[in-house]
Amino acid sequence: MKGNGGVGKLGEDLACGYLEAKGQTVVKRNWRCGHLEVDIITEDSLGVHFVEVKSRVAPSTAAPEEKVDTVKRRRITRAALKYLHDRENAPGGDVEVFFDIVSVVFKGEGTEIAYYPGAWIPMYV
Repeated sequence: MKGNGGVGKLGEDLACGYLEAKGQTVVKRNWRCGHLEVDIITEDSLGVHFVEVKSRVAPSTAAPEEKVDTVKRRRITRAALKYLHDRENAPGGDVEVFFDIVSVVFKGEGTEIAYYPGAWIPMYV
């Protein structure tokens, strides 16, 4: 795992596998619209999930999920709105939207994955 890009890609790969094992279907990875990005977009029987993945190599100073601050949440929310308003991506009917975080921490030979479904609820004002 050289460089942060390798850690991030591996973390996203593991997060996808973890979410699929939980019954979600990965529909997009690293979806971009201009400067906005969502790491993983999944769907399941509950709705559409916009997932931010935070990966770190232990020891780290803060839990990866704590790195998803207000600015990052707003940016992901804007990206989600753009994604949902694009006719090509629009899910059919009424659908719930969730903003989730997956934390991946590499500890020596092991890996800890934590899933935070519904990690935040955006405020539309």
